[in-house]
Amino acid sequence: MMASISPTLERADSNLPESLERLFDLVRIPSISTDPAYKADCRRAAEWLASELQGLGFEASVRDTPGHPMVVAHHASGHPGAPHVLFYGHYDVQPVDPLNLWEVSPFEPSIKDIGGGRKVITGRGTSDDKGQLMTFVEACRAYKETHGSLPCAVTILFEGEEESGSPSLKPFLEANAAELKADYALVCDTGMWDSETPAISAGLRGLVGEEITITAADRDLHSGMFGGAAANPVHSLSAILAGLHDAEGRVTLDGFYDGVEETPSQIKAAWETLGQTAEKFLGEIGLSVPSGEKGRSVLELVWARPTAEVNGIWGGYTGEGFKTVIAAQASAKVSFRLVGKQDPAKIREAFRAYVTSKIPSDCSVEFHAHGGSPAIQLPYDSALLNTAKMALSDEWPKPAVVIGMGGSIPIVGDFQKMLGMESLLVGFALSDDRIHSPNEKYDLQSFHKGIRSWIRILDALAA
Repeated sequence: MMASISPTLERADSNLPESLERLFDLVRIPSISTDPAYKADCRRAAEWLASELQGLGFEASVRDTPGHPMVVAHHASGHPGAPHVLFYGHYDVQPVDPLNLWEVSPFEPSIKDIGGGRKVITGRGTSDDKGQLMTFVEACRAYKETHGSLPCAVTILFEGEEESGSPSLKPFLEANAAELKADYALVCDTGMWDSETPAISAGLRGLVGEEITITAADRDLHSGMFGGAAANPVHSLSAILAGLHDAEGRVTLDGFYDGVEETPSQIKAAWETLGQTAEKFLGEIGLSVPSGEKGRSVLELVWARPTAEVNGIWGGYTGEGFKTVIAAQASAKVSFRLVGKQDPAKIREAFRAYVTSKIPSDCSVEFHAHGGSPAIQLPYDSALLNTAKMALSDEWPKPAVVIGMGGSIPIVGDFQKMLGMESLLVGFALSDDRIHSPNEKYDLQSFHKGIRSWIRILDALAA
């Protein structure tokens, strides 16, 4: 296998200057999806990508949606029986405000030496996600130029609304499911463990959001006249929220841990070798003592365990000075991160039942749902995962690690539910890339070795 891809890897190396120029051309297009003033630029980015893919022999087109367009492209494999992959990325970017904090113009990319032997590509979208998606495009280019074909059948889907909530994505997937279905999905909008250690994200936590409002009296009350006699919804709400966890940090809702499996011991052992400690992890944000379930490592807590978090709470007088009132209402926003096979609907039902059971008899409660999605978990012994892990380990100084992600990438769930595909989450961003912030960057090594990594992964999948 190595001999067959050596010319392709060498071509990726020799192509690097031109690959960078193509990335610079794409970054120069200010495709800010959330601002209507940049609608034409979003279309221009889509058209640029479609043209590049057509030049590589893809059947590529710009597809209109109610919002910004999609780019869809197809290329057959040169090897009958090879798997079919769907590669996903997004060409839209975040706004650049505040502009005065940028050291260089956000849409004039350049190479910058930041010391310690590191060179970076500067500009909005270099890491999230233009630099990432172009690693795959350039991998396909190197393969086509050396072999005349691709090792796998490849479909590409680039969207232009990821940074503004992807309102057009689900309807587009539904309408084009037959065309987009493949054996596997490849998602590049992720990162590495560190600059020498590539990572594959095997799990994404799900999410349930709830807003609750407890109402007591028909108006705010004078705390001197009614204090001690009238129900105080702030007291009730505080007790309810405090009761969500026991002394060991476990969530107390009935059936909350149904579908939660223990992380395999060999995976936890691998995470321990990464050297992350609670002190290091929390020290970066000015904390030191871990919360959550007792007896679990900080990586297990954020990658593989479910949570209940209070995201906001309000009620009564919160302005300047002091006002002695008993509030008529108190409200909170609560979110649950889910893992394994936890059912979002059952979690919501259990939370509402718990809250309702704690409400004083002459008070009432209202609930408002804020979305719900299950967790995504790729089996740790998945052949897809292990194939990619070996391919990445051949490219980088340190072996690839299998990690989890504390947050969610909705498209991965959509691929699983709507198209029946497992997703391989491989990206080359670093934690200091300043995505969504001024002075976004993408390491030159991430771009260069990212291209080489996708060449290895495609070749390994074909084999």
